Amino acid sequence: MPPPEPPKPPEPPAPAAGSASPPAPRLATVQRQTGETDIALTVALDGTGTATIHTGVGFFDHMLTLLAKHMLIDLTVRAVGDLHVDAHHTVEDVGICFGQALAHALGDKAGIRRYGDATVPMDEALVTVAVDLSGRSFVVWRAEVPNEQLGSFASQLAEEFWRAVAGAGRFNLHVLLHHGRNTHHIIEAIFKGTARALRMAVELDPRAMGRIPSTKGML
Repeated sequence: MPPPEPPKPPEPPAPAAGSASPPAPRLATVQRQTGETDIALTVALDGTGTATIHTGVGFFDHMLTLLAKHMLIDLTVRAVGDLHVDAHHTVEDVGICFGQALAHALGDKAGIRRYGDATVPMDEALVTVAVDLSGRSFVVWRAEVPNEQLGSFASQLAEEFWRAVAGAGRFNLHVLLHHGRNTHHIIEAIFKGTARALRMAVELDPRAMGRIPSTKGML
């Protein structure tokens, strides 16, 4: 007699009615190499706030780490720049890469909230930030940051970084410093406030049901 056929594996259960496949991961990697910098940056929008940052600029590493934590993204940055000149090229080019990565990870922006804002205190400093992921770059910077050197990071580079991010990421960014004296506190409040505003804007809105938040049908 021929041997009995082995039992067939059980059929996988059919998906429940109305269930949807999990959304595709929103992540992007950008590499940029110029005569001034060599940068590799990866961002995962639906992360846990994990950061692995190496730019050679200590204060900037600190700001990018808290950016990931408060935006609740996973962020990896490896940057080698002409720090023998100063930190300007490194900070600006990381901003370009971060903005490009945001735009790539968001794709057509279907289902996102699009707008975000946050008012954040840092001891004596108070900052309000608002963003619109409109596909149009525009920056209003009303923050008189004292001219100070924080390690190898010149305080004016905070504005340069966020202008680069908004330009490459194609979104509106408004930054308003209500009051503050300590340069470190002011810049940290700006980074935290922008992180919180972006976190709100990139968040998927379950009520949007995957639609693009624009009457034009595109962003």
